[in-house]
Amino acid sequence: MNPITLTTVAEPLIRQALAEDITNEDVSTASIMPDARPAAVDLIAKADGVLCGLDVFERTFAILDSETHVKRFAADGDNVYAGQTLATVTGDVRVLLSGERVALNYLQRMSGIATYTHRVAALLEGSTTQLVDTRKTTPNMRVFEKEAVRCGGGRNHRYNLSDGVLLKDNHIAAAGGVRKAIEAARAHAPFVREIEVECETFAQVEEAIAAGADIIMLDNMDHDAMTAAVAFIDGRAKTECSGNIDAHNVQAIADLGIDFVSSGALTHSAPILDVSMKHLRMLDGNGEAATADDNAPVTDARRESEQ
Repeated sequence: MNPITLTTVAEPLIRQALAEDITNEDVSTASIMPDARPAAVDLIAKADGVLCGLDVFERTFAILDSETHVKRFAADGDNVYAGQTLATVTGDVRVLLSGERVALNYLQRMSGIATYTHRVAALLEGSTTQLVDTRKTTPNMRVFEKEAVRCGGGRNHRYNLSDGVLLKDNHIAAAGGVRKAIEAARAHAPFVREIEVECETFAQVEEAIAAGADIIMLDNMDHDAMTAAVAFIDGRAKTECSGNIDAHNVQAIADLGIDFVSSGALTHSAPILDVSMKHLRMLDGNGEAATADDNAPVTDARRESEQ
C-alpha cells in the first residue's frame, strides 16, 4: 500500500479495529503474561492464493509496539501456497497475542479479494477489456479492499462519490431523462471530471451519445444488445459493462470490445484466503529460543529471585 495512504487513511481505521477488539485489556493475554517477554511466531498460508495486505498486517503490530519486527518471505502480489511460511513476527509476546486477530482479519480479507480478482482477470486475458471494481465494499474497508483489487490485477473504478460523475437510473429519473442529467452534470461538475451515464436500453445509448457522455455503462444488457450498442458508439465514448458480472460469466463479454467491465463481486463475494499465525516460541535476551525455565510464567517469586 502507498505509505502515505497507509498512514493517513488506513492507520486510523486499523486503530479503530484494534480498539473494537481491545476495549479495556486483552484479559486472556494479561492473565498469562503480565510482563513483556520476547517471542516469535510464523505467518503460514493454509491455502493457495495471491497474497495482499502485508503492509497493513505489519502496521497493526507496529501500532501496538513500534519495536515489533516482521521479516517477510513473500511480497504482496505473490502467488502463495498452502504450508508456505510467509513471514516471521518478532516482538513482545503480549503484542503478538493481542494483535493477531485484527492483523489476520485484514490480511485474510485483502488476500481473498486479490485471489478472486486474479482469477476473474485471467478470464479476460487476450481481450482489450479491463476489469474494474465498484463501490460495493464493506463499510470502513474500502481503502483495503480496493488496494486488494489492484494487487490482484484489477483496476479501481471511482473511489467514492466525490471522485467522479456516474449518472445511474435514479439520477436519470430525478433529472427527467438522460440528456437532462448529462447537461446538468456538465454544467455543475468540475471540468476535470468525465461524465459517465448508465444506459439500460439502446434508446438511452443514442441519447447519451447525442448529449456527449464521456463513458457509457451498458447495464444488465444481453449480449446482442451490447454488441449493437458498442457498434453504434463506435469509439465516440468509452464503454463499460456492468450487472452481476463474476467469474462464472465474465468470459461471455470478452469478445465485445468493451473498454471496462465492472464487478461488485470482486469485493462483496470474494472468500478470504486462509492464513494463520503458528509456532509461537519464547525467546531469550539474545533472540534465541528460550529454555524451559525461560518459558516459565513470571511469578512474584521469580521476579524477586531475578532481581
